[in-house]
Amino acid sequence: MSFRSVFLAVVIAFALILAALLINRARPKVETDQPSAELVRATGKCAECHARTQYSVVHEYEMSLHARKSVNCLECHQPAAGQDKKDHHGFLISAKLTAGNCRGCHENIYQQFLRSRHAAPAWAAIYGEKGLTPEQVSFSETYQPGGTHRPPHPFVQMEGGSAMTSGCDQCHSVGKPNSDGTIGTCTACHTRHTSSVRIARLPSTCAQCHMGPDHSQIEIYEESKHGIMFQAQERLLNLGAPPKTLTTRDMFIPTCATCHLSGINGIGITHDPSERLSYYLASAITEKRPNYAAAQAKMKQVCSQCHTPALIDRVYSQAEQVVQTTNDRVRVAQDLMNGLRKEGVLAGPPFSQPIDFVYFDLWHYDGRTSKHGAFMGGADFVQWHGNYPMMQKTVQLQSMASELRRQHGRGK
Repeated sequence: MSFRSVFLAVVIAFALILAALLINRARPKVETDQPSAELVRATGKCAECHARTQYSVVHEYEMSLHARKSVNCLECHQPAAGQDKKDHHGFLISAKLTAGNCRGCHENIYQQFLRSRHAAPAWAAIYGEKGLTPEQVSFSETYQPGGTHRPPHPFVQMEGGSAMTSGCDQCHSVGKPNSDGTIGTCTACHTRHTSSVRIARLPSTCAQCHMGPDHSQIEIYEESKHGIMFQAQERLLNLGAPPKTLTTRDMFIPTCATCHLSGINGIGITHDPSERLSYYLASAITEKRPNYAAAQAKMKQVCSQCHTPALIDRVYSQAEQVVQTTNDRVRVAQDLMNGLRKEGVLAGPPFSQPIDFVYFDLWHYDGRTSKHGAFMGGADFVQWHGNYPMMQKTVQLQSMASELRRQHGRGK
């Protein structure tokens, strides 16, 4: 190629670049700096801008089902009823996204969620009725009796705001009341911008909150046969299968969502995890739920997609026996504590004496763990993280009670 040809090519390229810059400069400022909602909706200017400043957000969106279904940014970010608005480069968007933005397309799912313990009861477990309207409390109590009409937890005052914000709130805000009148944070389980079914089905998604000594479901799951098989064969599962057509060919090993939420082989989908639960396992003294029979039948139907009726009935029978023996142990400790208060040897607010913490650990940690382990196939958690420490703490409580009575001149 001659020098003249190269020179002409460079000149032409430079001229084209210069022309493009001049044309862009001549465009109205509203198109280049502050695009209108209509322009964004039509040309995807949101992605053009955010790709330069927050590329991961755009990348996640591009991988999402929302993108494949042509759901654009404004359909989620436009203000819903009752929401505060803010100006964003010339058009109004919601100042803070809530469940109110999601319910526009997912109303049925939102209503299922409202009936669950993930909604108002999750918030009330920490803050009581704070921020909830009487109507919201009444609605929740209809489906989850005693879950919402309750006082704030003593830890709120004891630990202070910063501990709550960085600790308990991170999980319990899944049921937080919002200023627009809705309840909940969908992104607690569904990652922002990706909104992936696959991620929602992963045990690690539920493990963000369902872990640790007081609700050690993920640790129990990982010990169980279900968890062991999942870790070995995750790559063979179709975790992204469409919810409405999900079968055991897709999920031949269950995750948390398979048993508690998913519709598998035609079984109905739900966003109320308690719909298939027959006991209040998180309570100090576990009782049957009001919908005990129906809930147990639904869960057994899920179990029957992989297991025989005889096995299912045997597991339930054994687990219910563990519930009863755990209740008996907790009642012994509960009667001891009530007796101390009645005698006047134990006074003061909750968690003001060492014995208060031992009693709390006995039912809140060990008792819960034993019961969950029994239903989820975690033998070690029934015994060495459940029954054994409960027996140990019972002896400890009795010793501490004797010492308190001696100090008050009530003992021998």
